[in-house]
Amino acid sequence: MNEWEWHLLEDFNPLEQVSIAGTEVRAGDRVRLRPKPGADIMDSILAGKIAIVEKLEQDYEGKIQIAVVLEEDPGRDLGMLRQPGHRFFFHADEVEPL
Repeated sequence: MNEWEWHLLEDFNPLEQVSIAGTEVRAGDRVRLRPKPGADIMDSILAGKIAIVEKLEQDYEGKIQIAVVLEEDPGRDLGMLRQPGHRFFFHADEVEPL
């Protein structure tokens, strides 16, 4: 990684909220997962599940990623600590605010 690429990582501002279907969504809010048709198998299995937004992120192309943990996951606290296997990423158009 060159110096310019490191600056891109350092200059990234976290998102506080995002508007989805006219509703403001923030970390801690509940959403229903609605992956797009043709999603990978893991996303498809999670379709219809209720999740809690852990963090909102924006990539370098301006696309919003929503990190979520499943409400029914007994290891949900591990997802909130950003541990692998308990945190999932969806695009803003793949979640439905509750």
